Amino acid sequence: MCYQLKTTNGGTEAVIDDNCGISKFYAIASTLADDLKVKFLKQVDDAETLDWDFSYHNQFLTLHYNIFNGVSIYPQQIKNNKSDNSAVMEVANFLEQRAY
Repeated sequence: MCYQLKTTNGGTEAVIDDNCGISKFYAIASTLADDLKVKFLKQVDDAETLDWDFSYHNQFLTLHYNIFNGVSIYPQQIKNNKSDNSAVMEVANFLEQRAY
């Protein structure tokens, strides 16, 4: 289950799972690291939210988890960038094929 939202600035947010626990977030992060060879550059872990920044094909993205909204991926840039949005959907489609 993966669907696409538009952020207020026109960016793409790919929702990987909107009803899951933190263990699924860690499984997705592991899949990204193992299969796509991404390296997480910055990890912000709060009580209800995790934001892990990574680079994919020279685009900076964030793997996001929130206890209320589940897991999603979105571009780090505030402005709407077509290549960032394409990278988000490419990663989301990859994860969808892996049954996330």
